[in-house]
Amino acid sequence: MDKPDLETYQVQLSQVELALQTDPDNAELSSLQSELQELISLAQEAIAQAEAASSSRAGPSRKSTSSTPTFAWAAGNECLAKYSGDGSFYPARITSVGGSAENPVYSIVFRGYNTTELVKGSEIKQLPSNHQEKTPAASNKRKLTKLEEDERERKKKKNEKKLEARAAKAKDQLVKQATWQKFAKKSEKKGVHIAGVAGTSIFKTPDNPLGKVGVTGSGKGMTEVKLLGKHKFAPVDDSTQ
Repeated sequence: MDKPDLETYQVQLSQVELALQTDPDNAELSSLQSELQELISLAQEAIAQAEAASSSRAGPSRKSTSSTPTFAWAAGNECLAKYSGDGSFYPARITSVGGSAENPVYSIVFRGYNTTELVKGSEIKQLPSNHQEKTPAASNKRKLTKLEEDERERKKKKNEKKLEARAAKAKDQLVKQATWQKFAKKSEKKGVHIAGVAGTSIFKTPDNPLGKVGVTGSGKGMTEVKLLGKHKFAPVDDSTQ
């Protein structure tokens, strides 16, 4: 195993870890994560053995170039990242760091976009010293891919449909309200009282202290029911007539 294989495993592991964040109970992804971790460990051991053997043959005068200190990136850092679509660098923000200490893999989001990409350490660099925290000019923005353009158009049409539906619903409510008001005015002219439209509101506090707000006839007590007795017919003597 060589370094390109190790980097491939690390990128794949970062992708699996991102997928597990949204679906942590996925047994297949968990198994794949364990296999990739074992492969990375084996690859690191093989590379370390190969470097140790080559350094022992080259002698003490030869130094490893990997010992040169580099900038330690962390989640939340602003940077310039390489876009896979055109190979150019654009302002981005690091959202998470994966991989290993020797070969880290960064998950980044380009400024002004919601798409996430995985990049290597060689594909990000520091912002220039004269960089200003302003909205980037149109020339400094990467072009949208066909998929992103279709997604943006789909969301635009979806929002337009929502606005149309809300406008139609509001118009329907206004029509119903006007119809009800017209009916209420006609009823008022005929002497029919409709609670809540004219006169006393049904939510007015009743005069009776035992009454409840919003309950018609509250506090007046139950209507007494007069029980009717069974009629008894008395015998009449015809001789008395």
